[in-house]
Amino acid sequence: MFSSLFEDVDAIIARDPAARHRLEVITCYPGLHAIWLHRLNHALWNMGLKWPARFLASLARFLTNIEIHPGAHIGRRVFLDHGLGIVIGETAEIGDDTTIYQGVTLGGTSLYKGVKRHPTLGKGVVVSAGAKVLGGFTVGDGARIGSNAVVLKEIPAGATAVGVPARILHPDLPKHASDASKASFSAYGITPNADDPVSLALKSLIDATIEQEHKIKALEEALAKLGGKASDTQAHEETQRELDAIKNLLKE
Repeated sequence: MFSSLFEDVDAIIARDPAARHRLEVITCYPGLHAIWLHRLNHALWNMGLKWPARFLASLARFLTNIEIHPGAHIGRRVFLDHGLGIVIGETAEIGDDTTIYQGVTLGGTSLYKGVKRHPTLGKGVVVSAGAKVLGGFTVGDGARIGSNAVVLKEIPAGATAVGVPARILHPDLPKHASDASKASFSAYGITPNADDPVSLALKSLIDATIEQEHKIKALEEALAKLGGKASDTQAHEETQRELDAIKNLLKE
C-alpha cells in the first residue's frame, strides 16, 4: 500500500520540475490529496457504501477544489497538475501515467443511468488546461489534448487534438500500441513540430497558386515570342486571343 502511495509521489516529481522532494509533494499538492482521497472513496463505492462515498467525495472537493465521482476508475501514477477545477464523472476511466491539468472536465453527454457516459483515457494521456472531453468514447494511449479543446469523439493512440470541436493534428499511429505509452512526457500536451491541418491546407493552396502563376507567366512569354514573329496584325491578334484563352483556362 505504502509503495503505491510513494509511487504517486515519485510520478509527480518526475513530471513536475517545481517539485523538489517528497515532503513538499505530500504536503503541498492538492492533486495528490484528491487522488488519495478518491482511492478511499472508490473502495467504499465498490463495497456498496454509496452514500458515505459520495459524502466523503464532497468533502474532498471542498478541501482540494477537485471533483472526482467515487465511481470513477483512476489508474496508477495519475498526476492532477495544479488540479483546480478538474471534474471527473462517474463512469470515467483514467489509465496509468496520465496527466490532467487544471480546469479539465471528463463529462458525460447522456442522461441514461447504467451506461458508459464518460470518457476512457488510455495510458500516458495528457489532457491540457481547460479541455473538455465529453462522451463515452476512448482516448488512445499516449494521446494529447490541447488547452481548451472540446473533444466529442474518439482520439487515436499517439494523436494530438486541439480546437472546438477538436481536430487531429498528429494522426499517425505508432507501429505498436505499446509504443504510445512509452512516448516521452509532453507538458500541457504540446507536440513539437505539429502543424494545424487548416494551416497546412491554406499553405497548399497558396503554393498551388504560386506555381500556377509561374506557369501562366512562362506561357505568356512563350506566346509573346510567337506573336512577335507574326508578319501581320491578324496573326498577332489570333495569337493574343489564344494567349487569353489559355490564361483563362488555367485560372479556372
